[in-house]
Amino acid sequence: MSQPIAALKKQVNNMSRYFFVVVFYCFIGLPSIAWSATYHVATYGSDDAIGTGSVKYPWATITHALDSVEDGSVIEVHPGTYNGRIRIRGTFARGVTVRSQTPYQARLRNSGTVITAYADDARGVSGITLEGFDIAHSGSGAGALVVHIDGDGNNAVKNITLKNNILHDSYNNDILKINNSCTNILVRGNMFYNQTGSDEHIDINSVSDVTVEDNIFFNDFEGSGRTNRNNTSSYIVIKDSNGSADMFTGSRNITVRRNIFLNWQGSTGTNFILAGEDGQPFYEAFDVLVENNLLLGNSGNVMRAPFGVKGCRDITFRNNTVSGDLPALAYGMRLNREGSNPANANIRFYNNVWDDQTGTMGAENPSRPNDFSDTPPADTTSFVLANNLYWNGGAAIPEDPAELINPSDDTSRLIANPLLPAPVFITLPRWVEISNRFADNSGTISQAFRKLIAFATPAKGSPLIDHADPAFAPVDDILGNIRSSKPDVGAFEFNPVPEGNPPKEKFTVAPMLLLLEN
Repeated sequence: MSQPIAALKKQVNNMSRYFFVVVFYCFIGLPSIAWSATYHVATYGSDDAIGTGSVKYPWATITHALDSVEDGSVIEVHPGTYNGRIRIRGTFARGVTVRSQTPYQARLRNSGTVITAYADDARGVSGITLEGFDIAHSGSGAGALVVHIDGDGNNAVKNITLKNNILHDSYNNDILKINNSCTNILVRGNMFYNQTGSDEHIDINSVSDVTVEDNIFFNDFEGSGRTNRNNTSSYIVIKDSNGSADMFTGSRNITVRRNIFLNWQGSTGTNFILAGEDGQPFYEAFDVLVENNLLLGNSGNVMRAPFGVKGCRDITFRNNTVSGDLPALAYGMRLNREGSNPANANIRFYNNVWDDQTGTMGAENPSRPNDFSDTPPADTTSFVLANNLYWNGGAAIPEDPAELINPSDDTSRLIANPLLPAPVFITLPRWVEISNRFADNSGTISQAFRKLIAFATPAKGSPLIDHADPAFAPVDDILGNIRSSKPDVGAFEFNPVPEGNPPKEKFTVAPMLLLLEN
């Protein structure tokens, strides 16, 4: 018996639509459905003639693989330890992905910089993604930096993505330095811990269009068999050290969102996030957005303040959640200038949570106990403080008339218990190589991230719910869930828009596919 006519028509129609979509996309050349080749790198491979990049005859190094593959390729790196410097190079319009075949089991090590993305006159550096690696210095005595992305002063390096990597244990300087006029750098879903000395997890320095999102930042020197000297600098700094020596004067268009910061082991003079640092006579950073981050005070080590600005302008800090004892000289922020800095301008704080469950907000400052902010009036010309929630365990919220910014300046403030769990007894999610799992028993960075989100999640009935000013709230929350039309204060949205009902502007499906579906 033949199929019913209606069913046959449906089958033919579906086949026709599929054929049309394939032909359409082939015609316009979109890379999203183009076929790509997969090549292989292994510790037993060869970069000589015997190596072809196949499973049977893999190459030995990532650098040789990038020199050999065509645009749109995937390079799979087999488990094992790869020693020596890796040079990231090549210009790929569609993009090339270099990924660990088994997440975190391809270990990249060097006694100097492990990965460099430097200008290459012949081939350029653009369109490369590194995904799923365990990246660190090989041990003490190493040369500076673990990963270095340098734009050569003229945007010669751009469109680089670091995704789902464990970047840790620099024994000299920063873990990741992005500097010298790079553009379009994406740092997404990674884990960072243990830099060295007065340096950072990420140094964002004289660049444009850098996004740092969905990462976990902490320190755990003891977990790596190192001594905590409480002398490291901020987890993230955004600045400009070289002024007009490259094509940018001042870092600009920088976004830091949906990250988790915890377990401070640094100096008493630095921050989780700092904009400006070097005392330059120009704005070291501008057009910076810091949103939907969770900043946890779970250690006993004193910091300067969770967020700092020195000689910058147009900085927005919104819908972040700062929670815990957080021993700090200022619990909220420090806005100041150093050296030849101009005064800060247009520094804005909207819809944030500052929640010290212990009632000791800013009590660590011996000269001004109970400081909420350290903001000398002459160092900032304009600011906004609006619709934030403040809680000091039921004790008075600190006010200091000598400071420019106080909670009482927030005329739409909420003073109430946000009903957030205190960040105590946290198992730090350091990678444990022997078990191929994280110390909190997570199997992936994403799993570890979601466990820590518990500390941003308020109990039912929290005053955070539905109390954000929607005019200044992000469209999503720390998990990327779409916020409702009555968004919540802080990083977490208690009742997000159900999946499948995003606002119209969030659709990313090609219009032709929408037409075909209708």
